Amino acid sequence: MNVLANDGISKAGINALENAGYNVITSKVEQENLVDYINSEKIEVLLVRSATTARKELIDACPELKLIGRGGVGMDNIDVEYARSIGRLVINTPAASSQSVAELVLGHMCAISRSLNDSYKQMESADFKTLKKQYAKGIELRGKKLVIVGFGRIGQSLASYALGIGMNVSAVDMFSNPISIKLNLGNGIETKTTITPSSNMMEELKDADYISLHIPKQADGSAVLGAKEFDQMKNGVRIVNAARGGVINESDLIDALNSGKIASVALDVFENEPTPSQDLLSHPLIACTPHIGAATLEAQDRIGTELAEKIITEFGQK
Repeated sequence: MNVLANDGISKAGINALENAGYNVITSKVEQENLVDYINSEKIEVLLVRSATTARKELIDACPELKLIGRGGVGMDNIDVEYARSIGRLVINTPAASSQSVAELVLGHMCAISRSLNDSYKQMESADFKTLKKQYAKGIELRGKKLVIVGFGRIGQSLASYALGIGMNVSAVDMFSNPISIKLNLGNGIETKTTITPSSNMMEELKDADYISLHIPKQADGSAVLGAKEFDQMKNGVRIVNAARGGVINESDLIDALNSGKIASVALDVFENEPTPSQDLLSHPLIACTPHIGAATLEAQDRIGTELAEKIITEFGQK
């Protein structure tokens, strides 16, 4: 069985599949050539990340394609419901990258609390004493309120880190069942606590010091946070988006930053990837990374291995 990992797969994933008798192809095929390649090379399993899309047109044009796998959580680049409605299998790896994304968010929270993003840019060209004074008004994370919007695996992982450094954490989600959060504190110390998400987003956000978004792009393309929501937040709030571009109205975000309503923002995702707005990239109050939330070596190994295990479970040894 031929497997095309069009956006790459870890060596651990390749080894697991090849040891089970699968032929793994990691050549990058451009989107416009993908249908022809899948059909000509008799590809039965297509593995993607965020770069490659698998829409209805591709699915219909590739009748021998049996399974589409997404390395990661979100599957908005795949027409999942349609594929499943005609008997194609669609899988993803929802748990494999949770820790990696959570750690990036925590890093961003530290960065925007101490203006690390802008100071990095200025150190080579600006006066040291001037910068020391300019960046001398940072804040600490301990004791601040973090509201996590979207309390799935990533949100829960972030909660464990934030609780571990002394933040007060609340969550917003469609489901309001109490969730047990396990804290691994190092030196073999473990403990647990419980967080019950609220379904009232604005009630939680109005007194948040930090907000982290972990929700999918909305079906109608609308933003979850825009001018109306920003107006109801406390002055000086800090926001991180490592979920999906488009869940924040980027124009309204710039306005809220410039007015002082929002103190600073960190973005790992953008509306116009891979060409984000220059206004975002150059803004001194925005820390940017190029959609790397899940991109750690450990996560890539977990993703590759999990995809391989699911494929082998479905189709067996070859």
